[in-house]
Amino acid sequence: RDTGLYKSGSTAIVIAACVLNFHRAVGLLVIFLLTVFFLVWDWLMERYGDRMWEELYPIRDLLSRCWIMYALLLAAVVCWLALDTARQGTRQLVSFFGLLLLIFLMMLFSKHPFRWSWRTLLWGIGLQFIFGLLILRTTFGLGGLQWLGKQAEIFMSYTNSGSEFVFGASYTDHFFVFKVMPILVFLSAVISILYYTGFMPWLICKIGFIMQVTMGTSPTESMTAAGNIFLGQTEAPLLIAPYIAELTRSEIHAVMTGGLAGISGTILGAYISFGVEATHLLAASVMSAPASLAIAKTFWPEMETSRVTARQDLKMDAGACTNVLEAVSHGASCAVSLVANVVVNLIAFLALLAFFDATLSWLGGMLDCPQLSFSLICSYVFMPLSFMMGVSWEDSFLVAELIGKKTFLNEFVAYQRLSELIKRRKAGGPEYVNNLKQFISVHSETIATYALCGFSNFSSLGMLVGSLSAMAPERRADISSCGLRALIAGSVSCFMTACIAGEPSTLLCLHHFIHPRKITNSYFCYLGIATGENNVLHADRFPLCHYTVHPEMYLLPVYYYLDSDVCNVSYNVLLSDIHNIFILSLVRFSALWVPRYVVHP
Repeated sequence: RDTGLYKSGSTAIVIAACVLNFHRAVGLLVIFLLTVFFLVWDWLMERYGDRMWEELYPIRDLLSRCWIMYALLLAAVVCWLALDTARQGTRQLVSFFGLLLLIFLMMLFSKHPFRWSWRTLLWGIGLQFIFGLLILRTTFGLGGLQWLGKQAEIFMSYTNSGSEFVFGASYTDHFFVFKVMPILVFLSAVISILYYTGFMPWLICKIGFIMQVTMGTSPTESMTAAGNIFLGQTEAPLLIAPYIAELTRSEIHAVMTGGLAGISGTILGAYISFGVEATHLLAASVMSAPASLAIAKTFWPEMETSRVTARQDLKMDAGACTNVLEAVSHGASCAVSLVANVVVNLIAFLALLAFFDATLSWLGGMLDCPQLSFSLICSYVFMPLSFMMGVSWEDSFLVAELIGKKTFLNEFVAYQRLSELIKRRKAGGPEYVNNLKQFISVHSETIATYALCGFSNFSSLGMLVGSLSAMAPERRADISSCGLRALIAGSVSCFMTACIAGEPSTLLCLHHFIHPRKITNSYFCYLGIATGENNVLHADRFPLCHYTVHPEMYLLPVYYYLDSDVCNVSYNVLLSDIHNIFILSLVRFSALWVPRYVVHP
């Protein structure tokens, strides 16, 4: 009776909202229709799911045997991508071949060479490409992700109310502790509520089912890979805690790789507060999930028979909370250990880094190289890797430094350093000071954001091994033996996502219809995402070209359409004295060789 009343009330609210103002209620209507669709889907699967799974067995068996079809499909995709990427520019071509090289190295150093699952590898990379193309190359996907990123920033800004009440109006003076860390508490409470309502387990099951059906992975591997989109490396294995003792070594390796290739929703909120682009962080979280499974099953192919089959119904624990208030309190309390862990680790790692840099500088001074430091070593060691992902040569050393700090320290230190580079670029200061580069381009920032988006570092590996060993003490030896390979596979998964982000021609901006604005000084077209805020164009990205506009003219940006190295810009110009519309000629140029061209209307 309560369920029927709830459904009737929800339907009545949606109908009333649509009648009053349909345009305003479109978002509510879409959410309502999606909810109805998935409720009907769940009902059909509960009633006919087993029969449909049995009926599809011939097709599933055919897909698992036709390795020639997968090889031909791989060759076709590689040829198409090579041709499509080659016309975009050299950096995009470097990203593409960097992706192929990473896959080749994983196959070359596989635990069991020539025993890879082509289905898992191709479907994993295919899903990663599909997510990337939908998110980065379609107006709908990019617009949806931009909207989602904006809503995430607004949602996390509600933390400020609690922070200001507890720490006072000047809480932002201590930005990291009083501004960033409360976000972890807030998001932990929200995730706890989603667990209590059953939405989070439901969503994880749906994503895991898609990967299980397409990639042919076991239910446990698929479930944890899906869970790692939202949860941390120690929380996601709790979804399959009763089954960890029964996992094969390849499955343990896949579970660990997925945990190290992703970041949790709470930590993601902290990175967004640093000033890192929310759109790219959200895209990286989704794209790394299938990639982690593909790389994990290639780097350590399955040689045993899985004990947890597709017929078994994995039961996910929704928690012991009895009401919403208890769920909120439980989530906030659980965040205490997370906040403390982040703070003490940062203090320890940054202090050790300072000591290590001082020691290296002292040793280097004896060899007439006082500038020797951990960052300098990392910049040379990881420079080929960063260049292979598509980073420009002049930026590759700084991005390599970020990768080294993320791998040997943790991702928090790396993102904090990346946020400094972003702020310097937006401040518009000199690019070089004493022959030292002060910031990197937007393209390099994007690749770095994807490459750093994962827990693949030695400190996280230790936490993951400890948590899994506590869940299955009898498998401690197997878990430890998978550690180093899982760390490598998790890192490669992040690097593959970065290659894809740096490879395709990307539609970076949507249509921005804003009111005409009188231009009294020089105006810029920027290489990056421009957003309209309060009917004023907000463009704070790396300058691509410089437009000088006559003071008596009004400039109305119609759209920015960026095709990686090629930028197409169309403007409507309204003359204030005669109010006629003139369309400037379509400008097509390469971002690599005309950054300072001046165009006069």
